[in-house]
Amino acid sequence: MPLRWTRELLDLERDCRIDAYRSSGPGGQKKNKTESSVRVVHLPTGIVRIATESRSQSANRLLALERIRQALAARNRKPKPRRATAPTRASKEDRLREKTRRSQVKRGRGRVDED
Repeated sequence: MPLRWTRELLDLERDCRIDAYRSSGPGGQKKNKTESSVRVVHLPTGIVRIATESRSQSANRLLALERIRQALAARNRKPKPRRATAPTRASKEDRLREKTRRSQVKRGRGRVDED
């Protein structure tokens, strides 16, 4: 589904500085002459997003603003709380078995007496 201007994006645009510039890379004369790439800086947070995909500056502006909106949503998302879980009986037994084995290996590293 193509992006469309929404009230949310229009409100977001007021909080941003939008710079158009010439993008780099292959593309020939059309790309070298037009300032279709867009850099959007969200002034309150300092988040910067760019869009250079389209040959249309307005389409790139819309895409960059949508990326800013997504970044702000990700920043405001509360992480799911972690719940502590107890180790299973089998994992405890495995750990103890490995510790016993390691201690036996270390005990066997003692100095060898020559007779």
